Amino acid sequence: MPSDSPKEPQVRSRWTMPLAAVLFIGVAVFVAFVGIESREQSVAKLRVKSYERAVPVVSVSMPSVQKSMSELELPGRLDAYSQAAIFARVSGYVSTRNVDIGTRVKAGDLLAEIDAPDLDQQLFQAQSELNNAMANAALAKVTNSRYQALLPKSYVTHQAADEKEADLKAKNALVKSAQANVDRLKALSTYKRIVAPFDGIVTVRNTDVGNLINTGSATGSEMFVVADIHKLRLYVNVPQNYVPMITNGTTAVLTVPERPGKTYEAKVEASAGAVDVASGTTRMQLVVDNAAGELMPGAYATVRLTVGDRRDVLVVPSSAIIFDKDGLRVAIVGSDGRVLLKPIKIGRDRGSKVEIASGLAPEDRVIESAPDDIVDGDKVSIKEGRGSVPGPSASGT
Repeated sequence: MPSDSPKEPQVRSRWTMPLAAVLFIGVAVFVAFVGIESREQSVAKLRVKSYERAVPVVSVSMPSVQKSMSELELPGRLDAYSQAAIFARVSGYVSTRNVDIGTRVKAGDLLAEIDAPDLDQQLFQAQSELNNAMANAALAKVTNSRYQALLPKSYVTHQAADEKEADLKAKNALVKSAQANVDRLKALSTYKRIVAPFDGIVTVRNTDVGNLINTGSATGSEMFVVADIHKLRLYVNVPQNYVPMITNGTTAVLTVPERPGKTYEAKVEASAGAVDVASGTTRMQLVVDNAAGELMPGAYATVRLTVGDRRDVLVVPSSAIIFDKDGLRVAIVGSDGRVLLKPIKIGRDRGSKVEIASGLAPEDRVIESAPDDIVDGDKVSIKEGRGSVPGPSASGT
């Protein structure tokens, strides 16, 4: 028995080392397995994320069915229905001025009066010349009568009688000429009184008492401007594609910034009938009743016109329209989540929205803003959110 006791530690030693190695290898294998599994899971997640990112996320909506009518809002400018710039016809000095800007006048009211001494002297001279011509004509008439009475008795020659008759005609012609000159100067003298041509309001005054009025000056400005504002003209430039929809008699609503919340009605009265090359618009004239005098000529106005008809049309956002070498198209999402590009025809452009004339169905799910590189058959993911249309997602396939 004593001889066997020293061998026991050697036996333990031989078993302890293999067990430790096994445990070490087992731990190493487990760690390796866990690492490989974690890496595979990370790779799988990365693949899923890469796939999800490769599929475009788009917003879709159904085409809205609306009446083919819209409200067109355009800037406009108000102008007096009638407006007259009043210039002087005679030279002189302003002796009286009866009105100022803002004065309401009636037709024929005296606005100002001009003292024109030069014109008065010309008229006096012309009247004297007329009197002289009339006296000469009277003498020529008496002389001709005498010569014509003596001619049958041969007391005067035919030549002398004819000369007196011709002299009478010449003197009568001088009378008519002098009379015409007098009439012209008398008519011109009436323009010393500056009167209103129609009922209205004085909007401009460029003269005052004592001012020199020189009608021969090329730089002369108007003395007054009188505007008839009981109704106003409203000018609006309408885009070319809307012109056929706006006919004479079309009603518009206008607002002005100085009277917020108040609207006024206007009616289309005339169209220029031509398109301005620079702006691509046609000028239209509307008439506004201004009996209350609340609107001012020259003012800016916002005009709203209802255009179109009452038939049903499909309307999509303008951003949904794709224009490329294949023409006008929209991208729709099918039931399988894939893209289909449909060729369309546009009926009318409303700005942020577009009417579709043909090529689209009410149940089509239209991509509101398609990516530039999208093609038929592409897989897309529909963005969830307010206003989105439900459909299959890419991850579910």
